[in-house]
Amino acid sequence: MPASPYDFRAVTENDLPMIGAWIAAPHAAAWWGDPEREIAEIREHIDSVSVEPLIVELDGKPIAYLQAYDPHLEDDHPYQDQPFGTIGLDLTIGEPTLVGVGHGSALLRQFVAQLFAEGTPRVIIDPDPTNARAIRAYEKAGFRAFELRSSVYGPALMMAIDAGDAA
Repeated sequence: MPASPYDFRAVTENDLPMIGAWIAAPHAAAWWGDPEREIAEIREHIDSVSVEPLIVELDGKPIAYLQAYDPHLEDDHPYQDQPFGTIGLDLTIGEPTLVGVGHGSALLRQFVAQLFAEGTPRVIIDPDPTNARAIRAYEKAGFRAFELRSSVYGPALMMAIDAGDAA
């Protein structure tokens, strides 16, 4: 496998129907809210300073939705206790046939390496504590659980990887 098999590009308005179908699919729907509301929020993020919505592509084909956010740029974000410069991530593999075969952990390793190369000190991710598949993928990508939280977003298993931890 090439060193950087995944491409990350900005979400456009044209991507929103595809993302909506992904988050409404059975493998993802349990971890997302109402698809119409979620798509409205992603639409707002397209021009946001604090959230960067991305499409992950493999061989030119969209396979996942990834958003990177800076909790220090959002008023009252519940993760502002993290070190300054921390970037938070949310990930959904869109294509059901690509779930559970290693893409989540592989694309996260690649993206996190890029963030560390840019000087990010810490990357966090916050899966629902009952989402065992996501937690396993994040652990394979190098994230380690550090706290169980309940916030406006619901229950979250806080997981992090620090620049010094990267291999």
